[in-house]
Amino acid sequence: MSIKLSKFVKSVSLLSVLAIALAGCGSKPAPAPTPDANAGKKPAETTTAANSLEQIKKAGKIRVGLMGTYAPYNFLNDKHEIDGFDADVAKAVSKRLGVQVEFITGEFSGLIEGLQKDKYDALVSQVTITEDRKKTMDFSTPYVKNAVNVIVKSDNTTIQKLEDFKGKKIGVGLGTNDEKYLRDVAMPKVGTFEIATYNDVITSLKDLNVGRIDATINNVFAIKPLIEKNQFKVKAVGDPIKEDFAGIAIRKNNPELLDAINKALAEMKTDGTFKEIFQKWFGVDPNF
Repeated sequence: MSIKLSKFVKSVSLLSVLAIALAGCGSKPAPAPTPDANAGKKPAETTTAANSLEQIKKAGKIRVGLMGTYAPYNFLNDKHEIDGFDADVAKAVSKRLGVQVEFITGEFSGLIEGLQKDKYDALVSQVTITEDRKKTMDFSTPYVKNAVNVIVKSDNTTIQKLEDFKGKKIGVGLGTNDEKYLRDVAMPKVGTFEIATYNDVITSLKDLNVGRIDATINNVFAIKPLIEKNQFKVKAVGDPIKEDFAGIAIRKNNPELLDAINKALAEMKTDGTFKEIFQKWFGVDPNF
């Protein structure tokens, strides 16, 4: 075989090997697509939400988010246990769901985000029912009505009503419905004033007591035990500036869980449990 012919045969052989290799790659069937586990289903958040009641019962507990710093609604007692009106309501509801309650505390400004991120199954922490919040979460039937008053130092004679806020420094809980009320309703109505936000009620009352702020707004039921315990020289003035209803908040699209909670609350009102809890913490009959 001549040198040229030998080179030609080698070239053909090499091309043949490459052709076979390429043919092998091309003939190999493409891997079958991985089945979409969510095909034909609702978005993941909705699917998870729809199974919440079942998951809670399977776990044997319901994770309840609350502040733990808002006596008499929810706070740490002398035994370092979560106590208060909200806590007792949550315990009674969980009992009727057939599960234990696990309390998880956090600042109010982060509770709603924590609910959306599945840190909690429900919030029982004086979460006011509003149209805006209904867009991102579902609420039970109301379990308490709260009247909100203007709170000032005992010797203050210049602030008697909401209209007196103009030019003053007003304290309020961060992320609360009261903060939204001050920004969206009060300020456009009465004129510009400074808003100081707080992560807990006790700090706002301390600042009010020493004059760092001119006033705050809050539920009288909530601040009464703090005032008495700390001997703050503050007072409520005028008529309530607004009334709110609080409900148990859960993630949206939870029909089974929502129905179960509403059923539990209805039973508590019928059998006297709710009245007993209300009288225990406020000394009066339920206010609605």
